[in-house]
Amino acid sequence: MKKISILGMATLSFLWAGMTIAQEEEEETVFTYATYQYCDTSKEDAADENAAKGVDVMNKLVEDGAIAGWGWMAHHTGGQWRRIRYHNATSIEAAFEGLEAINEALTAEFGEDDGGDGGACPRHDDYIWQGENGGGGDDGRGAIGFSVYFKCDIVREGRADEIVDEYVAPIMNKIVEDGGLTSWGWSSHVIGGKYRRLHTTTAPDLNTLLAGRAKSLEEIYADNSAAGAEFAEICGDHTDYIWRIVHESQ
Repeated sequence: MKKISILGMATLSFLWAGMTIAQEEEEETVFTYATYQYCDTSKEDAADENAAKGVDVMNKLVEDGAIAGWGWMAHHTGGQWRRIRYHNATSIEAAFEGLEAINEALTAEFGEDDGGDGGACPRHDDYIWQGENGGGGDDGRGAIGFSVYFKCDIVREGRADEIVDEYVAPIMNKIVEDGGLTSWGWSSHVIGGKYRRLHTTTAPDLNTLLAGRAKSLEEIYADNSAAGAEFAEICGDHTDYIWRIVHESQ
């Protein structure tokens, strides 16, 4: 199974939340700690302003090796999550250590106003994702991303990963290679809520993103493919989000 290094959520961030491909299989697996925030929509500008104030602090944490990358993503379309702040690490333990380092650094810089949400986002859900597969160019991810959060049969979700490796990955890699998308990723649940798998795609703009996603679905499920049908049986229930990638470490 190919392991990936995720630039910056995500993608998101992901985003997320999050991707640059590790060229060798022996490269370290990357874990993404993603905080999905429920916000007062009338105050979201304050959250974004505080995130912008913390960019230098976050980038310094990357430079110092406290975290492997980070990002801030804003809701475009989808469910109730409105913002994502995420950071990357090379182990689960390092992900938690990175969270402590972020909180300490932002508090030291801004006091009780930690540069995160400006009081706009009082509730959140935390997830840790493990990068499993993905692809992209040397320039990182696109400016906008599509995230699909899957509920899967926990007994058979390993088979879903195999289908992605053997069948989906070549399709996605070809679309990225041809310029239809900027990047794609596949991540598995480590800690968090009900979603068990995360599929991300990014592109430079919304129209390109939607066209690339439509092409990928058309090819994955072409001619009622057995692999596509089996995947849908295991991870058929899902929730879609589109995220704007606002800040991301490079």
